[in-house]
Amino acid sequence: MSRDERDAAYNNTNAVKNSAELNAAREAQSAAFRKAHPQHLDLPYGPGERNKWDLFPAADPNAPCLVFVHGGYWQRNSREMFASLIEGPYAHGWAAALPGYTLAPDASLTEIVAEINAALDWLVANGPAHGINGKVVLSGWSAGGHLTAQCLDHPRVSAGLAISGIFELGPIRDTYLNEKLRLSDEEIAELSPLRLPMVPKPLAITYGTAELPPLVADSRALHAKRSAEHLPGPLIPVAGADHFTITHELRDADGELTRQLLLLA
Repeated sequence: MSRDERDAAYNNTNAVKNSAELNAAREAQSAAFRKAHPQHLDLPYGPGERNKWDLFPAADPNAPCLVFVHGGYWQRNSREMFASLIEGPYAHGWAAALPGYTLAPDASLTEIVAEINAALDWLVANGPAHGINGKVVLSGWSAGGHLTAQCLDHPRVSAGLAISGIFELGPIRDTYLNEKLRLSDEEIAELSPLRLPMVPKPLAITYGTAELPPLVADSRALHAKRSAEHLPGPLIPVAGADHFTITHELRDADGELTRQLLLLA
């Protein structure tokens, strides 16, 4: 493949022609949701500018909690842009929480993974004081899907829902994405979930059937590897969904991913 072909294979923005409109709508909905629930926002868990939590506790402090990690190929976006995606489970009485993290190139992928684990450590110590004391299901979209699989073994996490993730990093190094990521051989080996021992916790893996082939292939491959070891968690192909519209299935109270999430508690 040429460099242009390799780049196109991972360029979701170009592959979905109305991605700008979809992103703008999600960001507007997220701003409205945060404005309506301002009590536990911007809580620092570490020294970095982006090392902050937005927490949305449920009426019941022992309700399950969705921890949602935003996407953007580890180098774009912020937690504030994705608050609307927790509306589905929140409507079912779940708590929800969104951690931020430092973006590449200001942080390596090794450091980003460490920040998510540090955020979860903070939630162990401080979640109850903010009304979050229930079971944690870790989820994320795109790069957040990768971080979900990578951090599934954290003791605070009971199960995971990885949405449209990248689980093999090798091909990324040969694309435009590596200009900021600067992946090392060690990171590719140690941070590719497909190369690591499988975590024996439930992990639901989902992708849209209209997504780019590498994201579909990685999702199917990770599920196949887990299935070969008889580990729990469904593979969920969302019919007709692209890389951006698949998130609507978590945003909506009756969405397919919201329904699957409820089964993981």
